[in-house]
Amino acid sequence: MKVKLTPIAAAVSLTLLGTPLAALAQDAAPAAQLDAVVITGIRASLQTAANIKKNASAIVDAISAEDVGKLPDSDVGETLGRIPGVSVARDFGQGAAVSIRGTDPQMTYTTLNGQTVASTGWYDQKAVDRSFNYSLLPPEMIGGLEVYKSSQADITEGGIGGTVIVKTRRPLDLAAHTAYAGIKFGKGTISDTSKEASGLYSWRNQDRTFGVLVSAAFEQGDYLRRGVEADMRWSGDVAPTTFVQERERRAYNVTLQARPAPGFDLGLNLLRLELDADNSNTSHYIFTGNSGTCQQTNAAGLCVLHTRSVGNPATDNTFLQNWVRSAAMTSDSAVLDGSYKGDGFKLSGVAGSTKADGGTKQTTNFAYGQWAPVTGTPSLPLWTGTIDARGKEISIQPSSNQTIGVGNLPATSAPEGWASGRGPNSDKENFGQVDLSIDLDWGSLTAFKTGLRATEHTFTRTGERGRHATTAVTGSTAGLYEGSLDLVGGWSVPKPNIGAMLALASANITSWVEDRSAYGQIKEKNSALYGMFEFERNALHGNFGLRYIRTQASASGYAFDGTPTTDVGQNNGWSTRKETQSSTYNDVLPSVNLVYDLSKDTLLRFAASKAITRPNFTNMFLASVSGFDDTNPSNDGFTYGTPTLKPQQSKQFDIGVEHYYGRGNLVGAAFFYKKIDNFVTTRTTANQKVGVVSPDTGVDNWTISRFVNAGGGTIKGVELQLNHGFGNGLGVTANYTFADATAPASSYDDQLNLFTLSSKHTANLVGYYETEAYSARLAYSWRSKYMVREAPFWYGNRMHDAAGSLDLSLGWNINKTLRLSFEAQNLTKQKDIQYGAGNASAVRPSLQAGFPAWSFAGETTYQLGLSVKF
Repeated sequence: MKVKLTPIAAAVSLTLLGTPLAALAQDAAPAAQLDAVVITGIRASLQTAANIKKNASAIVDAISAEDVGKLPDSDVGETLGRIPGVSVARDFGQGAAVSIRGTDPQMTYTTLNGQTVASTGWYDQKAVDRSFNYSLLPPEMIGGLEVYKSSQADITEGGIGGTVIVKTRRPLDLAAHTAYAGIKFGKGTISDTSKEASGLYSWRNQDRTFGVLVSAAFEQGDYLRRGVEADMRWSGDVAPTTFVQERERRAYNVTLQARPAPGFDLGLNLLRLELDADNSNTSHYIFTGNSGTCQQTNAAGLCVLHTRSVGNPATDNTFLQNWVRSAAMTSDSAVLDGSYKGDGFKLSGVAGSTKADGGTKQTTNFAYGQWAPVTGTPSLPLWTGTIDARGKEISIQPSSNQTIGVGNLPATSAPEGWASGRGPNSDKENFGQVDLSIDLDWGSLTAFKTGLRATEHTFTRTGERGRHATTAVTGSTAGLYEGSLDLVGGWSVPKPNIGAMLALASANITSWVEDRSAYGQIKEKNSALYGMFEFERNALHGNFGLRYIRTQASASGYAFDGTPTTDVGQNNGWSTRKETQSSTYNDVLPSVNLVYDLSKDTLLRFAASKAITRPNFTNMFLASVSGFDDTNPSNDGFTYGTPTLKPQQSKQFDIGVEHYYGRGNLVGAAFFYKKIDNFVTTRTTANQKVGVVSPDTGVDNWTISRFVNAGGGTIKGVELQLNHGFGNGLGVTANYTFADATAPASSYDDQLNLFTLSSKHTANLVGYYETEAYSARLAYSWRSKYMVREAPFWYGNRMHDAAGSLDLSLGWNINKTLRLSFEAQNLTKQKDIQYGAGNASAVRPSLQAGFPAWSFAGETTYQLGLSVKF
């Protein structure tokens, strides 16, 4: 066949093919692809999602944007949490960790248009994982979400729990000159005012052979989190704490799409994501261990009921601490994709690169207080009152004024030299994929699909310590603060001026020295080859296939050999010599998805597969140190990882039935089972020698944690789902999931047989009303308690209490162009409550015996928005 290109089309093709390979091609998922679907309301969105679910061979649930800029929720994580079997844990006010059917969130593989988006994260205390960072992508840019709960050969491996595909829009799917612009203003009952702006313009020519889409979004506002953190290692410390993040998010997207000749489709997508997240964490420490004023202790020996009527400067401590961090991240992706559909076949390919830079650019600490005994009157108030920790959260009732003003602080201040540091990281992946689909007429076999995918990923973690001059550079204390912060307990403290504190910290730093204990680099080459048949015989249809995967991984870091150093304390014991460990593994992943049409609208599904999840990068870094030279002798420890860890594996099956009726209505039930092996967990041992004397204790005595593969577990459960429209504008959607996820207690330091971040019960109930002019939706999401396991030595292991959120959204279509919206999240001000679990000796006492270690006040947030669409 002779292909003839028009001059314009030919020029566009050459431009696309000559551009550096880039990111975010549309995923080659086998679910039905809908051309130019225009979604105009809640009901239509549910119809589209039901069609995707019904027509897919795999077990898939979807959410479709009602229109450009109209994802059902203002937070992508919250949107995912409405899907049956999906639960979402919030982090710093946004949906973050996504768990599917009771699995650990690290077992969820998330992509944007089927490909990785690089992310370094912005917070140096969080683990480095493989997931897409939902907080980066504005919901206005998203066209829909698909969650694959069963595996199939042409879906990229990595998700034992499931695979989430976040999809953006393409210009040839939209009408020419589609334009959207929106603004939102928000306010929380705790957080400050926020403002958002977003816009999109899409054009295509009359012949639908070339199109361009550009979009951008901006968000700015201060997020506040107010709570109580009780570590109990410093004289029984309890710390009312307020975290402030000055958050600014920017996103830019350009998509070119061309169809230069019949059968050809080419696309280029460029994405730029930026996040500024400077923050402060202000803690006012009050102490239960002074003056012998503890009335009751728990099984771990911690004070759970304390009352003090009079403060005593000779015995009582008081302390105010400000941690301040400059944090930012950028992520750039460029993806080129193309396909050719001929007579009985389709050939498609994608290639691209994604790179992120950022992390914590600078960390500093300002601290004030006294350690008894002292003479005279202390400058900070001494605690008096009652601290009651006998429940799931700590109740603080002062009997004297605990408010601290700038006048209580010294006239001049300088930063703490030991705390000066920074941790810039980088993340990069190059990827390429080719897929071929061939139509067949071999009896029941209707198509054969095969493909090859290869990626090359590098994550580099770094750290530097600031050297301070012998004589500190001081600044006016009054200039380091602006206004005040309210604390749980009913008093206030000075609010840090983040910029001023960082500036004074920089003035004290004469040079930066590499922190060899913080360095780590992971290199990973992944390749996959698959073959998959699609079949149909009478009422039975589906697919079956094999996916072969191969991984070559290496980890590099400085050796820890006890070498003394004179530069910075954190380098003591760390050699200037780097060492590398490597590993290679491969596997074959079979899968089968069967659908039997019991009737035209009733489907019986069965799926079985083997799936893997690779270890998180945090698990693979060779060594890291915690608590060195921080004046807390019980916080000294090392964590050792390795690239020789095996991937976690699951043998799993699903069986379910779905009945579709009316337009978008469905009722379904499913049973699922997963047997998971090769858990990645930690083994912790205390009182170990490593060849370095701790500055805190003067002895070589450390707590050592090692990431290891340890046993496995099973997940079995039931998933129920209902969508029903009453035909008069009213409708309801509801789902419930029971997931019994258990593992041998020996798999975890806390000796609890619970999967990480797994709730046994999750439920959603949504009611809506919609007319041509008005829409209203009231949604309640709830999940039962779940286990939180984070970095050793500090965050440790704790139980998160059951939590639910009641959310409201209202819309008024003023006319065909203008829309006014109102959204309210967490109307019941559900608190974030976390408490100790288990009694294992490897877990610090404040995370044992149900002690209420963390709690944060619940916040309702409101947003008023106005949008225009042409």
